[in-house]
Amino acid sequence: MIGRFSRIARLCALIAALALLGCATSRPSATPPADDAAATAPAEARGSATDPATDATTPADDDPAPGRDVWRPSPLQRAQSAVEGLVLGAVIGAQAGPIGAAVGAGTLLVYSAITGRVPLTGGSGAPGAPPPRPQREEQEREEQMEREIERKAGREGAIEREIDDELRRQEELLAAIESEEAALEAEQAVQEQTADVGPSLSERADPRIAPAAPKDRDLPLAIFEKRKVSVPAGAWGDNRRELVVVQRSLDADRDGRPEQVRYYDAKSGQMLRKEQDRDYDGAFDAWHSYERGQLVRRELDTNADGTPDVWERYRNDRMAAREIDRDHDGTRDAFYSFEGESLVEERHDADNDGSMDLVVRYRDRLRVSAQEDRDHDGRLDSWTTYQHVDGAELLDRVERDTDGSGRADLFETYLAIDGKSVLSRREEDRDGDGSIDVTSIYENGKLVRREINDPALMPL
Repeated sequence: MIGRFSRIARLCALIAALALLGCATSRPSATPPADDAAATAPAEARGSATDPATDATTPADDDPAPGRDVWRPSPLQRAQSAVEGLVLGAVIGAQAGPIGAAVGAGTLLVYSAITGRVPLTGGSGAPGAPPPRPQREEQEREEQMEREIERKAGREGAIEREIDDELRRQEELLAAIESEEAALEAEQAVQEQTADVGPSLSERADPRIAPAAPKDRDLPLAIFEKRKVSVPAGAWGDNRRELVVVQRSLDADRDGRPEQVRYYDAKSGQMLRKEQDRDYDGAFDAWHSYERGQLVRRELDTNADGTPDVWERYRNDRMAAREIDRDHDGTRDAFYSFEGESLVEERHDADNDGSMDLVVRYRDRLRVSAQEDRDHDGRLDSWTTYQHVDGAELLDRVERDTDGSGRADLFETYLAIDGKSVLSRREEDRDGDGSIDVTSIYENGKLVRREINDPALMPL
């Protein structure tokens, strides 16, 4: 019996010690931290007390230590703490039997009802009570860090939005440049495709007018990629020595293959050569050569086989000569020569035998004469001259070699009547002796008389 009361006494002493320990840990700090603005602020700055049932942290007007962070529990918190203390005391006192449970429950009930705290709970022990100062300070630091992180995150988000906006503006600018460049290139391609017949309607209608040299678009250099390159001797056909030039490349459709490459003299800055992909198939089909900044030669590939089939020369911004491989067999078969702004001669080799089958000469953009090999035996057999009446181009005289002897044996003379060429006289050397054997006279294109000089030809 004595041992049992001894255990009860020791348990009661333990419960009392726990209560005292709880009181000691619940006392407020005597000296508030220097960086706690809320603890050092005067009572007037912290505001007046509110309803104790809803604001348990407001200090009372009779705070014995102004400036200290004193927490006063509300009646509701005291009641809740008393219930928790009752349960905790009963659990602890139950180790000494029913009497110990009753003593423990009663002791912690009284303590928790007075202080509003429950010992051994690791906190305030009361619902809604503020945590101890070290825990609050740690909480405040974490909250401040979270606010700083949020502030930095907001600033970084704003910076990212600015970067995205700038990238979007740059993309829009690049798209605008590309669109403008594509339009310019398309316009230039159209101009160059019609360059052989001239830019105006009248020139397109009259191939006898010397085409103007195609103009290079004045494109901003910023859209070209620039680098220095060395051009080996002979790489351009007429460069006898190695050249160090500035190369500017333009890839308008961004397919990795430039549509235009320009080469500039590194010292003077004048353009020396331009290579162009006019149909945007990834292969160059136009090659331009310049002297003193002016176009002097151009080669074109019109059938996309990678080989030039048109060769042009320019002088004073006008075409001076044009040669064409019309059947794309590698042999040039059409030749045009210009003086000033007018065509003066054209030559054609229809059978690619190296001999001209047709030679036409012009004056003031009107035909003067034509020579032709009609049977393609390598020898001319037809000669025609023209007369010009009121700006009209009319037949004047036609001579033909009908027997393949290499000299004319048929001669026709024409008159200009009402703007038309009308046959007036025909002379024939039937035996090839160089003398006229038969003369036919025409009026208004109709035979009216025939004269026979060789009796052997009688009757005709």
